[in-house]
Amino acid sequence: MRDFIGKPVLCLLWISLLQGCMVQSVEYDHTASIECLSDPMGPLYKSGIIQNGDFNNGLMGWSTYRNIKAGVRRSSQSGNNFAVVHGAGSSQLSGTGTGTNAAALSHSVYQKVQMQGDTHYSLSAWLRVSAGTAHVRAMVKAPNGENITAGAIDVQSGCWTMLKGGMTAHAYHSGPGEIFFESDDHVDIWVDSVSLQPFSFEEWDAHALQSANKARRSTVKVVVRGADGKPMAHANMSIELLRAGFPFGNTMTKEILNIPAYEKWFTSRFTVATMENEMKWYSTEWNQNQEDYRIPDAMLKLAQKYGIKVRGHNVFWDDQNSQIRWVRPMNVNQLKAAMQKRLKSVVSRYVGKVIHWDVVNENLHFNFFETKLGPNASPQIYQQVGQIDHNAVLFMNEFNTLEQPMDPNGTPTKYVAKMKLIRGYPGNGGLKLGVGLESHFSTPNIPYVRGALDTLAQLKLPMWMTEVDVVKGPNQVKYLEQVLREGYGHPGVQGIIMWAAWHANGCYVMCLTDNSFKNLPVGALVDKLIAEWKTHKTAATTDANGVVDLDLVHGDYSLAVNHPSLQSAAIHTMTVDAESLSEHTISLKA
Repeated sequence: MRDFIGKPVLCLLWISLLQGCMVQSVEYDHTASIECLSDPMGPLYKSGIIQNGDFNNGLMGWSTYRNIKAGVRRSSQSGNNFAVVHGAGSSQLSGTGTGTNAAALSHSVYQKVQMQGDTHYSLSAWLRVSAGTAHVRAMVKAPNGENITAGAIDVQSGCWTMLKGGMTAHAYHSGPGEIFFESDDHVDIWVDSVSLQPFSFEEWDAHALQSANKARRSTVKVVVRGADGKPMAHANMSIELLRAGFPFGNTMTKEILNIPAYEKWFTSRFTVATMENEMKWYSTEWNQNQEDYRIPDAMLKLAQKYGIKVRGHNVFWDDQNSQIRWVRPMNVNQLKAAMQKRLKSVVSRYVGKVIHWDVVNENLHFNFFETKLGPNASPQIYQQVGQIDHNAVLFMNEFNTLEQPMDPNGTPTKYVAKMKLIRGYPGNGGLKLGVGLESHFSTPNIPYVRGALDTLAQLKLPMWMTEVDVVKGPNQVKYLEQVLREGYGHPGVQGIIMWAAWHANGCYVMCLTDNSFKNLPVGALVDKLIAEWKTHKTAATTDANGVVDLDLVHGDYSLAVNHPSLQSAAIHTMTVDAESLSEHTISLKA
């Protein structure tokens, strides 16, 4: 049970039995603040395997690297204890750290821990620095000497910020390890409420499954009444899922317009789609003032034919290298005019036809428009898109926020700060904003993924994994399944799109099918998960009171009721989701 002091407990708890032992509680963190607080809250899991994680017993269990002085201070406001260091930036360490010059790194206190192989570790801590702002990494030094980045955040002086992350210890990681925090900036790192909680793979997977059932399914009470208004006992009911409620999709390419087999393969599986390149600026106006929307128009028409919803990708891309050749040399006034033309053209054309817009793609890693037009370029673009399209959700689509804790540009805290900048710009308070997480993985750090999703969920915005893929390798299928199950099981994720568009000459990173549209192993996995996530009871019978309780995956349903007193089946349609009615009454006519 979470022991945050003075905060509401909104975590998802579960208890289960595996292999005869009580399973630990794996929690989605709905209480950790994304704000910078004057005092930290208490540690998760009562610190887990960390000794004295709240520093109430001084520095017992903690050590310092040489040339670093450390101590414990007490907050004058709350009486809370925390660890401080002095001279951390001048430590001379051999073989530690992740930067190019380990000797220049600033370090916190550290603790030795006993690590177990084949175990997920959930990590959390509250951090603060002595001055300014610094990028701080959470590090686990594994028994084999490997330094594993378990999370990273931007930390300020004057207030505390929570880091959530984690790492996976494989079989070769068993033995003594260390946990510490480091920064490339010359600052003293203050630490409090440190927790490192181990979970077996079985515990972690079981929780993800149970969480998915809680987030994606509901129990619905169906009452059947006859023409006389009385309950109809022992009525037989067949249940058909018309459309799954959780949006699961893939990227499509223009080849789908000319290959019936591709069309059949794609449209029989996915309920949402993103055009890979066809809606981008360089695809619709390669030559200035020569717009051509014929291909995205045709692709949209095909998607609409099958009831597939489409994400608008994208209005602009902040990457310098992705700008059209005639855009790059423009002066400020020329660029503004070209951008206004592009924005009005694409958004007006597809208003009401797309459910999302990726407005300024990859806002954290690139800054072409900010460099040209000033630091408020992106918030202004979001505002203008929202003025034209009032209904689509406007996404900030970014990479390495889930994938790479080592990337200082894409951290969850940087994502939150950028989103706050966009939302806080004058006039943007009413925009429908969304969190877009590209999710391009090599070897996924699943505990870090969960911690990052927990942090981003605090924005209370629609959150989608928008471009999921895993690089080819012996564990590609295994890793893809881990990523998809983690996203599907997290209550904050509202949809998943894969970045596995088929091309005759090869896919970007991950192909689901061969060129005959026969599933490759990753495609077979996708089909397995689609089928699993649609599984529901297909037949039921009402009790003596005309009632039946149905545990159903979220989606749109058709219920066919049969009874000896009826000449033909009575059909009832309903939607099951987290907000829908928990009781449905079917009143039959004579």
